[in-house]
Amino acid sequence: MKAVIQRVTSASVVVDGRAAAGIGQGLLVLLGVEKGDAEAQADWLAEKIAGLRIFSDPAGKMNRSIQETGGSLLVVSQFTLAGNCAKGKRPSFDAAAPPEEGKRLYEYFVQAARRVGLPVETGIFQADMQVSLVNDGPVTFILER
Repeated sequence: MKAVIQRVTSASVVVDGRAAAGIGQGLLVLLGVEKGDAEAQADWLAEKIAGLRIFSDPAGKMNRSIQETGGSLLVVSQFTLAGNCAKGKRPSFDAAAPPEEGKRLYEYFVQAARRVGLPVETGIFQADMQVSLVNDGPVTFILER
């Protein structure tokens, strides 16, 4: 399971010209589920994201977690994170979880993040989404488990 997390001052998702979700300060989480992933990876990612000290303290140092700042998550499914671009010009998505399993683990991750106390908004699984964000910093991390 892979997650690209971006610290944002705002982020939103539009589907078919309509706002589907949005947050203010917090984290945009692009989540990719791969074959063989399980609930343990989702639980680990949710805990890790909740506790990462990547928000500024009063001295300007990255020393506060999203839990401490009261921010939210916007979680967007991103199967292309499972893409392999090593050969040829077209990415291979052989490592991506099948849609049913990807959706199940995506939804499990969302619930895991809520269980650790984070407010969570979501994109729409398998929809053609337009994601907008204002990356704060910019601060971006890749987490994989």
